[in-house]
Amino acid sequence: MKTFLGLLFITLLAGFKLNATDDGNIPINRIQVIGSHNSYKMAIDPALFAAFQKQDPESAAKIDYEHISLTDQLNMGLLNLEIDVYADEKGGKYAHPKGLEWVKGQPPFDPDHEMDKPGFKVFHIIDLDFRSHCLTFKDGLRQLKTWSDAHPDHNPIFITLEPKDEKPKDPKRIVPEKFTDKTFEELDQDIRDGLGNASLITPDMVRGKYATLESAVLHGNWPTLKAAKGKFIFILDNNKENRDLYIKDHPSLKGRVLFANADPGTPESAMMIRNDPKDPQIKELVKKGYIIRTRADSDTEQARTNDKSNFEAACNSGAQIITTDYYLKSTHFKSDYVVSFERQKYFRLNPAF
Repeated sequence: MKTFLGLLFITLLAGFKLNATDDGNIPINRIQVIGSHNSYKMAIDPALFAAFQKQDPESAAKIDYEHISLTDQLNMGLLNLEIDVYADEKGGKYAHPKGLEWVKGQPPFDPDHEMDKPGFKVFHIIDLDFRSHCLTFKDGLRQLKTWSDAHPDHNPIFITLEPKDEKPKDPKRIVPEKFTDKTFEELDQDIRDGLGNASLITPDMVRGKYATLESAVLHGNWPTLKAAKGKFIFILDNNKENRDLYIKDHPSLKGRVLFANADPGTPESAMMIRNDPKDPQIKELVKKGYIIRTRADSDTEQARTNDKSNFEAACNSGAQIITTDYYLKSTHFKSDYVVSFERQKYFRLNPAF
């Protein structure tokens, strides 16, 4: 009996050692991480928010949140960030938000005149929700690069990137620039320049020797966690028109930086966005090898009712990336809602595998 128990103990111990040391050989589609949504977003000035709340209380409630700095989020262990970018070829297009005129006496905006420079800008809603932890995309990339250089062995960081060019319903608002072939080339180049090619996981790397990106994904050709240390991986979160424009002339996303939110069954499919964590397709897609991003909460709804059912569904779905606005409790309304894995962690091996 003692011999049997001794052998059992040795076997279990070997298993624990394997789990403890072999995580680095797991491909990155077999992990699960938590990150933030609209990660750059600062709070709307209280006076401007109060004015908007009187005008449209329902819409105001949906954007009544804010985030700590990108660096502080990364220091907490979050492994997904979401960044919205607006094109600004000549500079200055968004330098004078109309919200500053609607309510006088607000704190200074852009004292260093970053918004006057040409290049992509980062904020949530034109003229209204314009305060950001990185007013320019280049500054956001600089913050990521600085943090990454200081933590070279960090787990891969997923970046959801949303190019925004939809015309506002209000005709009095600033109309954004449309994204074009040239704009997307500049976006790719900014990422390469800002982070360095060695810090990126690109579609070309995943495709490797396979005929298409999707074929590589279905054959499990994602890099291992060890190989992905210190790197960033970007996914394009956009409508069909801009997604197709990004893919155009780049079959299987050849030469591109971003993974596109392409439909399964297409040569470019690898990473996908399924915002509804209760979507039954997520489990099927994850099992096939795709990486899926979903959401634990949206529009402050779950936080206000302390409803974690969507987060639980997201965890159980196997979606590799789960975003939330509440890795910390809200400071805008009273709620105990907060999202993390066990022991306040934001990374774990994916239970779907």
